[in-house]
Amino acid sequence: MNISLEKQNLLKKRMKDLQIDPDDLIEKFILGSGKGGQKVNKTNSCVYLKHTPTGIEIKCQKDRSREKNRYFARKELCDRIEERTTEAKSKKKMAIEKIRRQKRKRSKRAKEKMLDEKKKHSSTKNLRKPIKSNDN
Repeated sequence: MNISLEKQNLLKKRMKDLQIDPDDLIEKFILGSGKGGQKVNKTNSCVYLKHTPTGIEIKCQKDRSREKNRYFARKELCDRIEERTTEAKSKKKMAIEKIRRQKRKRSKRAKEKMLDEKKKHSSTKNLRKPIKSNDN
C-alpha cells in the first residue's frame, strides 16, 4: 500500500508554502531496529532527515517501507517548522501539557480539601445503610 499521489502533492505544496527547499534537506537511510523482524533489521528503511537552515533533525521508522518513512519524516518536518513559525500552541503541545497537568502532584491544601469531601460523602453514605436491629 503506497501513499497516494494526491497526498504526495499536498505534502509538496505544504513544503513550498513553508519555504522548505528540498535542496536544504540532508536525507540518509539508516539501518532500522526494533519490531518488524528480519526485514527491518536487514534493510535501510529508517529515514534520517535534517533541515540545514533550522537544524531540525528527524528520524522516522513508523513503517517497514522506505517510501512511507520518507513521507512521514517530511510531514513531521513540516509540522515542526510550522510549530516554530506560528506562535499559537500546536495540538500536540497542548495534549502534552494536559497530561503533565494531570500527573502533577496536588498541593497540600487541595489534597486536604479533597479528603474532607470524601469524608463527608462517606458519612452521608453511612446514613443510607439499613438500621441494624437487636431483636433476638
